[in-house]
Amino acid sequence: MQKLGLSQSLQQKLSPQQIQFIKLLQVPTAELETRIEEELEINPALEEGEGEESERTEDNQEEQDYQESSGSEEEVDIKDYLRDDDYSGYKMQGDGDDEDDRDMPLPMSTSLHEQLMDQLDFLGLDDKLYTIGKQLVGSIEGDGYIRRDLEAIVNDLAFSQGVEATVDEVEAVLKKIQTFDPPGIAARNLQECLLLQLERMDNGHDIDVAVAKKIITECYDEFTKKHYQKIQKKLETEDEEFVRDAVDLIVKLNPKPGGSSAPSMVKNQYIIPDFILTNNNGKLELALNSRNAPELRISRSYTEMFKAYDKSDKKDKKLKEAVSFVKQKLDAAKWFIDAIKQRQQTLLRTMRAIVDFQYDFFLEGDETKLKPMILKDIAGMIGMDISTVSRVASSKAVQTDFGIYPLKYFFSEGISTDSGEEVSSREVKQIIKDIIEAEDKNKPLSDDKLEKILNDKGYNIARRTVAKYREQLNIPVARLRKEL
Repeated sequence: MQKLGLSQSLQQKLSPQQIQFIKLLQVPTAELETRIEEELEINPALEEGEGEESERTEDNQEEQDYQESSGSEEEVDIKDYLRDDDYSGYKMQGDGDDEDDRDMPLPMSTSLHEQLMDQLDFLGLDDKLYTIGKQLVGSIEGDGYIRRDLEAIVNDLAFSQGVEATVDEVEAVLKKIQTFDPPGIAARNLQECLLLQLERMDNGHDIDVAVAKKIITECYDEFTKKHYQKIQKKLETEDEEFVRDAVDLIVKLNPKPGGSSAPSMVKNQYIIPDFILTNNNGKLELALNSRNAPELRISRSYTEMFKAYDKSDKKDKKLKEAVSFVKQKLDAAKWFIDAIKQRQQTLLRTMRAIVDFQYDFFLEGDETKLKPMILKDIAGMIGMDISTVSRVASSKAVQTDFGIYPLKYFFSEGISTDSGEEVSSREVKQIIKDIIEAEDKNKPLSDDKLEKILNDKGYNIARRTVAKYREQLNIPVARLRKEL
């Protein structure tokens, strides 16, 4: 038996403008220019203004005349789209006129792949071996390693290049490539990478190089675990100096030979701060980076199209369709300008709240002055949702008198002290770092000992938290910090 029922539900949906604002809010300054250029390309109703006062005044007068002549038109409410005072142009807060700031220097560099191919050309290989060499060079990753099995490279050559090769032939060419610069290139693992560099240094007379090669070849597992006494036993020596000098030589080798010359694998990137914070005689002044947005306005040509419509036959179907299209584009342009404005206002409100909260830090740049701060603290100060603050903090940075900091840097959990105060976890991390830097490297401190020292200093912290903070600082465990 079928039944007909009536139900009521409440749903919350985001408007197109809200969605656009959310997307723009999380875009960093470096990508915002590209986003605006894309919008200018797809929306002819939006254009980049020149910022000249006379031109804006002329536009104001034309649009005002048009609004007066078309105010009685009901089919298209033009006045909603042509308020020149609001949308013909805008300049963001903190904007400057220095054109030099808008030009980003681009470094000239030769890619790792190009360097290796230049060296491959000098080998004078026949066509088959040269093809194998190209395949191998193309298989080298950004850090300089070849991690693909030689059997897989043989299959690649057969299927993609039509070249029948054996693993021995591929390995023979690989050995030649491993003699290229930078030293250690095209290694298949770290052990081989270190050995290639040592072989390049070996002149037959340096005892440290000879011992280092022996350690990497015969005692590699012990070396990675810093079991130096076991290394001495294997090498049948009781002289610590004998092992220490060789180990010192090894740790100075480059574990990522492609890293110093691998801008090819990754695009060069620059940190462009979204905010500029300056200390003017003890007064902190905040401004948005001038690269945040160009001046945008509604296109004058679209204003002319509305004028033409007002004077034409209102029953013309094609003209109505054209005006409907224009109206849609004007909506999009108006919404985009609104979203850019709202983005700027939200960024400034959020950053001002962060500056107020961490005022002591921004005055001096002393990490110990950082207070525990979470997203909820800032959201409460500016009356916005936590997700909004999260979007602002996730990909933005601020330039201060003592460096550029990502906004995420200022958010940290709190640790209780014996006095009942809350201190930032960043302060605790700095203390852990200072303790480890000052420790006796022959007897590095374990996490248990670090916990005891911190507790003695008045910080109520557990050993597992010490371990977590140490790992976040990229500091290895005590055994791996041991030195001879």
